[in-house]
Formats: sequence, C-alpha cells, structure tokens
Amino acid sequence: MTNNSPDLSTDLLLHKTYRIPPEFNGVQVNFCKNPECENFGIPSTQEKNKKKGVKDTYKLKGSYKDKPILHCLSCDEYIPVKSNQGVFEETQRMVDGNTSTIECCPDNECSNHHVSITTPKAYQSFGKTKSGSNRYRCKACMKTFAVGSVSTRYQKQPEITKQVFKLLMNKSPFRRICEVVDIHPETLYHRIDFLAEQCNSFMAHHEAKLKTLNIDRLYLAVDRQDYSINWTQRKDKRNNKFQGVATADNETRYVFGHHLNFDEALNSDEVENETASLNDLSKPLPYRRHARAWLKNDYERAMVKASHRNGSATLKDDINHTYTVQESRDDIEKQEVLTSDLKLPKDGMQIHSEYTLYAHFNYIKNLLGNVGKIRFFLDQDSGMRAACLSAFKDEIKNRTCDAFYVSISKDLTVDEKRKCKNKSKKVFDKFRASNPDLEPNDIKLLMIKEELKRMQEIGKWKDKWLFHPLPDMAEPEKMVCYLTDFKDYDDTHLAWLYNKASLHGVDTYFMQARRRISILERPLHSASSSGRVWNGYGAYNPSTVIKLLAIFRAFTNFVLVGKDKKTPAMRLGLADRPYSYDEVIEFV
Repeated sequence: MTNNSPDLSTDLLLHKTYRIPPEFNGVQVNFCKNPECENFGIPSTQEKNKKKGVKDTYKLKGSYKDKPILHCLSCDEYIPVKSNQGVFEETQRMVDGNTSTIECCPDNECSNHHVSITTPKAYQSFGKTKSGSNRYRCKACMKTFAVGSVSTRYQKQPEITKQVFKLLMNKSPFRRICEVVDIHPETLYHRIDFLAEQCNSFMAHHEAKLKTLNIDRLYLAVDRQDYSINWTQRKDKRNNKFQGVATADNETRYVFGHHLNFDEALNSDEVENETASLNDLSKPLPYRRHARAWLKNDYERAMVKASHRNGSATLKDDINHTYTVQESRDDIEKQEVLTSDLKLPKDGMQIHSEYTLYAHFNYIKNLLGNVGKIRFFLDQDSGMRAACLSAFKDEIKNRTCDAFYVSISKDLTVDEKRKCKNKSKKVFDKFRASNPDLEPNDIKLLMIKEELKRMQEIGKWKDKWLFHPLPDMAEPEKMVCYLTDFKDYDDTHLAWLYNKASLHGVDTYFMQARRRISILERPLHSASSSGRVWNGYGAYNPSTVIKLLAIFRAFTNFVLVGKDKKTPAMRLGLADRPYSYDEVIEFV
C-alpha cells in the first residue's frame, strides 16, 4: 500500500502543524462517535491554518497537554484524539500475524515467486524425492524444487508434534507435557512456535473465503479478557497484565479474532531512544511517533493505587457505576487501571488498550467482506463502543450494521440464577395463557415489546436500557442498550434485535480458553503481598500467550466438534467437515 501520509517520524512539530493527527494510509478516527449527530463519521479539520470560509464544527481542547480532546459543537460530545498511524500500525500487526505462508518457486527473480503451487497451469508435478517429498517444475523458469510435508520439513517426529498439540488443548501444564512426551522444555517451545505458524497459515487460508462467501447476517459478541504474566525476578515481583479482545458469532460460535495488546516485534530500548531523539515526551500523546506503545515515563505517571469496588445492589446500579467510572477517566476510551503491583514487559511492548480495540474492529471489518448485515453486541465499554462505531461508520450510516451494549450480572449464585429463570418462566406462562394462539417466539417478542414501554435512562448520556425478560442460566439477569438507534425500525424489528442481544458466543469461548489452556487459568492472589498474583502454570512471556491463543482459535474453529457433530467453521460455511490435528500440522 502506498503511503501518502505525512512522515510522523521526522516531523518534530507535528502537533504545532496539525490540529489533529493527519490521516494515515486511509485511517482517520478523529470524529464524533455519536450516530445521531450530523458530525458522525466526519473528521475535524486537519490543518491548523484553515482556508477562509471553511468553518470547523469541532473545537480542539487541551492541544498542548497529554490528552487533547475534540469538542463536537453539533452534539456537545467530547472525543479523545488518537494517532491514526498508531491505529494503522496496530491493525497491520494483526493482519501480519494471520498471514498464510505459501509454497512457490524459490527463485526470487522468477515471475512465479509468491505464486502458490496450487495455482492452475503455473507448475507441473515432477515426481518425488528419495525421502518422499513432492517435486515440482516451475513453468516460468523451468527450475525444479521439492515441497515436502510440513511436519517432515520443519519437525522431526511429527507424531510428537501431534501429541503436544493435543496436550496443549487439554490443559496440560508445560512441565507435564515434557514428562509425558519426553522432550526438553526448549523443544516444547519450538513445537509451540511451529504450531502457531501452522495454525495462523491454516486459518488465513480458509478465512480468505470470507471475502466471497455469501453470509446474510452475523450476530457478533465482543468482549475482553485479562491475562496475567508471572514475574521472572525475585527482586521485582510485579506482574504484567494484558487484555485480549475477541469477536465470536453467537449463532455458529466461530471466533473471527482474538488479539492481545502486546507487540513482540517492538524493541522497548529502540522505541525509547527514538522517542527521546524526537523529543516526543514533550508532545501530546496522539502526535507522537509511537503513540500506541506504553512508554516507561507514561506508565509510571499513570500508576494509581489499587481501587476496590463495592458490589452494586442491582444490575442498573452496576451499569450506572460503569458510566460514572468511564466519565471520570482522563481518556474515556482507555480502560486500563494501572496499579503498583503491575509493570511493563521486559521484551516486546505493551500497547495502549484502546489502540488494540480500534485495530481489532478494523481487522474484523477487513475480514468480513461479503456480509449482508452485522449486529454487534458489546460489553459495556466506552472504548469498545468508539472503536466499533469508528470502523463500521459507513455500514452504520447505510443501516447494514447496528451495535448494542449488553450488561449481565456475573456474580449471582446458582440459586439466584435459577430464581431469575423461574421468575421469567412464570411471566412467560402468563403471557402464553393470555395468548394461546401465538407461537413461543411470538410470545417472546410480545414480552420484549412490553419492556420497550418501560425502558430506563441510565448515566450522563441518558442511554435507554431495556431489561431483558428472557434470561437463562448463562445470562440470568441482562440489560440491553441500543447504541445506533436511528428510529427507523418498528417495534417488532426492535424486539427481535433485543431478543438476539447476547454475549454468550464470546463468553463461552473465553470460558473454554480458561478451561483448556493451562497458562490462561485465573491466578491466585499471594497471601504475603497485597495485589500480587501468581499462577503456578502461568506464562512468563506474553508472546507464548499470543501463540497459544492462535493455536486454540484454529482448534476451536476447525477441529473441535459440538453436540451437532459440527465445528464452528462448518456451521459458518468455511468447511465441509471437521479437520484433524494432522491436517492442521501438515497444512501446506
């Protein structure tokens, strides 16, 4: 992609030249995120010296402070300014991490270099080598080359790789895997590296079909999960804490992406040195060259004392409290709470969580090229809302995309969950007795229509929340807020969308990840030191978490079958059968 954007690495006076960070490779996220506002999706004026007669509908506040904010003069909203280059680079990191490697002519000068051996008429079969690898002749340069099974080319004893794959997906601790398979820990990490590469290539190959696969509708649940990384030095017993954001389809359970706010390719010393040479610490954060990465100085300044939240009396109180917490932040889109028991990673760099959110939704948009309509169900998170509405602004405007907040009571006991479900069943039976001619689904819609009349305004922005009348054991108490309401749907359509509102797809996936991957289980709090946690099976390197998440996503999407004997990929239409461990390992 050609880059016609300003060079942010050399423009030392960027924040004095531009009102807001300039567009970068087609990315501009600095606009009003209120769908009802006429400025929705329309960026502020970029240059400081505006042309005569050009009136900007935004006012920039705090432009020489750490966190400049745009004030929308149309709807009175306040929008934190972000680095477009940071969003682009974070998106590109996700794209690069899910790229398929192809077998092709090894000659760099050949026109078939980067042309897959599966391309018709590009190659001809040319027998086999003594070891059994397939040989091909390139029709462009007439050179021959061998392509063996991936497991034999990159791994000796492929049966061991299969064993490792199975054990990793069944919560075996790393030390136990080494004992069972009889391998050295270093060998295990090499196998994990290999499996992660294979799984990413395997998924990229299949997910390329999403560009042309006809999908009428998707009901996508989005949420985040925290992961703690163990300390590695006795003298510094602070954890690393990262957030993984994932998007899963509620209908098929297919997981389209799971991304951690960590970039292993960045070198913290190099970034810190470049930041110093550019005098970036004196600039507002969004105008810096490495705006997406946490710098030591910023991290230390952001440290706050651990805050303990009191339990709320009701789900409504819980939602209202979340609004209050979000409103009190310097940057409403930033969710991270940094405490004295946390630190930055030794290798690689932690990414500001809001940049990972923006990139995640851009990644999902690029992945889904041929979907009729998309409905997003988001955890109540202002950063997630802003990122979703930013990436899908055009689809929201043309009414092919909608977004909802979903808030669930997660601390109820089993008895309390049953009580909620039984109470709902009594109400349902009462409606059914009054409407004997209606089908069960029609009765559900009728119950939701009644709740539409009793919606409650919660929070500073007076968002309207509906109490969902049809709970289950997974979501026993639930409230839903429609974030993209253009008042163009009738009550029946609205009731159907509210009925669909759920986080069960992504929550089930997160639960499976915790249960099946040993290093992701919840850590235990240390009795000797407040706030510190330790996981006996936990990871010491966030890169390992990223690799295990890639392996697990391939496993749960293409290998693991449900009660219907189908995988999520089969239900979605990306596969016609379950794939085996061997097929993923040997994928070419």
